[in-house]
Amino acid sequence: MSFDVHNQQHWADRLVDELVRCGVTHFCIAPGSRSTPLVAAVARHPDAHAVVHYDERGTAFLALGYARATGRPAAWITTSGTAVANGFPAVIEASQDEVPLLLLTADRPPELRDTGANQTIDQVKLFGSYVRWQFELPVPDADLEPALVQTTVSQAVYRSMRPPAGPVHLNCPFREPLVPQPETLRTMEVAETPHTRYAGPEMRPHAATVAELAATLRSVERGVIIAGRLRSLGAAAHVAKLAAHLGWPLLADVTSGLRLGADAFPHVPFAELLLRDPERAAHALQPEAVLHVGGRFVSKRLLQFVKAARLRCYVHVHDSPARLDPTHRVTWRIEADVAHACAALCEAWPSAAQPSAWTCHWQQANRAIQDRLQEQFDEGELAEPDVAWHLGRWLPPTHGLVLASSLPVRLMHTWAAPDGPQPPVAANRGASGIDGTVATATGFGWGLERPVTLLIGDLALLHDLNSLALLRNRPVVVVVLNNDGGGIFSFLPVAAHTNMFEPFFGTPHGLRFEQAAALFGLDYAAPRTLAELAQAYREACTRPTATLIEVRTRRTRTYARWQELEAMLSDIRTAFYEPVSSW
Repeated sequence: MSFDVHNQQHWADRLVDELVRCGVTHFCIAPGSRSTPLVAAVARHPDAHAVVHYDERGTAFLALGYARATGRPAAWITTSGTAVANGFPAVIEASQDEVPLLLLTADRPPELRDTGANQTIDQVKLFGSYVRWQFELPVPDADLEPALVQTTVSQAVYRSMRPPAGPVHLNCPFREPLVPQPETLRTMEVAETPHTRYAGPEMRPHAATVAELAATLRSVERGVIIAGRLRSLGAAAHVAKLAAHLGWPLLADVTSGLRLGADAFPHVPFAELLLRDPERAAHALQPEAVLHVGGRFVSKRLLQFVKAARLRCYVHVHDSPARLDPTHRVTWRIEADVAHACAALCEAWPSAAQPSAWTCHWQQANRAIQDRLQEQFDEGELAEPDVAWHLGRWLPPTHGLVLASSLPVRLMHTWAAPDGPQPPVAANRGASGIDGTVATATGFGWGLERPVTLLIGDLALLHDLNSLALLRNRPVVVVVLNNDGGGIFSFLPVAAHTNMFEPFFGTPHGLRFEQAAALFGLDYAAPRTLAELAQAYREACTRPTATLIEVRTRRTRTYARWQELEAMLSDIRTAFYEPVSSW
């Protein structure tokens, strides 16, 4: 694929324009070749003010002095190599004294690193712990959306200024040629407002922020609330109250604590099944706004639905400065305690909304799916979707629930019955690894001071087998789905490559866990039917000590059962994708 220098310059233009829109209008530049696209963007922007000085160290301290006077960061632009290292003294000073500073370091592309290429060093994370945030942008590419640049810049400016203020580093690799010919250079596009606005950080959002947010949301007819991971059931209760107050469909992730036991208006626990065709759903339903509260969510379909939607606004409320925006759709980021923000928004809302045709449309489709699944699972089998459905009802109200990454968390998010108890839920979804899950479940129960049910796959259990020793004399019920390998891989395109799939991805191990349970002194059961599983689980929940329940399944059957169930819902989805005339 040929390299498009015009796209590269457009990329740099968007970066500088977003800085200006975020209030960073002053640039301190040391001359150099590799930073040409950035310097050209500054030179062409009508609202950018630049000082050029031959010494990188001096220009970095120039930016520092500007920030001391104004409280706002200036941007330091430099070329690659040791030029970057010359900014280190100013970076240390800014970090130690909490002065905002933006470091835009041009770099060689990755293919030139560690090759002996001239003026090429390892600039990634060069400033170590002295920066508040750091990010390496990819090499400009026509297949990447400019929104990636814009949301990155917005986050950088915010992280530089939020207490404690300090330096932020954006490493910017560029390929040659570095600038288009003058006669082919396109006119620079300049906008007025930032791609993503930021408010916070604060425990309680400012009254003006709440009032503006309430006014914005009141004008929305087709909005949805996405509940990502929430830190407590108290926060979950405030989110549920807000959803009812707004009358918007609540699409709750299983880690939010709202997906299970969520059978009241306006919850949509089976959104994962409704959004099987995310782009078609977005086109047909035409959502206008998303209010995302809390952290990450598991669903890839929901992410694709958001990406495909033509949204007026995407508001994200979370008590962390971290950028959780993989689709680059967030337009307003409010850093605040979720419970306080939801309570404040309810107070700012004049009265609870009446159910709209939009919300009722979601609710009716969700109810139809639940009724259809009820019929299927009543006569179910010992397959993994069936286990997830019934576990959603069998869980005692006194238990916490821990879900291993990979397939178990997706099983419960997709298939669990929504009319059981509402437990506190934990899953290691920060990096979504399968290691340490047994130990995590033990610590979760210890912290909650209550029993815990752990749903885990065979590979995750093998990864953390030694932690079964932690379960002695602890009320933990381990339900292990042993499908003899990596069940999640059956859902990926590589499964079609039968010649290499089983030995390299399926990785059957042929192991059972009865002797492991005996080794660590745990009670053990190996049910062969759903009825036996129900009995074994209920008995385990009455014990003050740990039980390991091994459910043996087949990966091929798990995949087939999943597909069969989704196919049975096709008529419901077809009706759901038909817009309501009264919208």
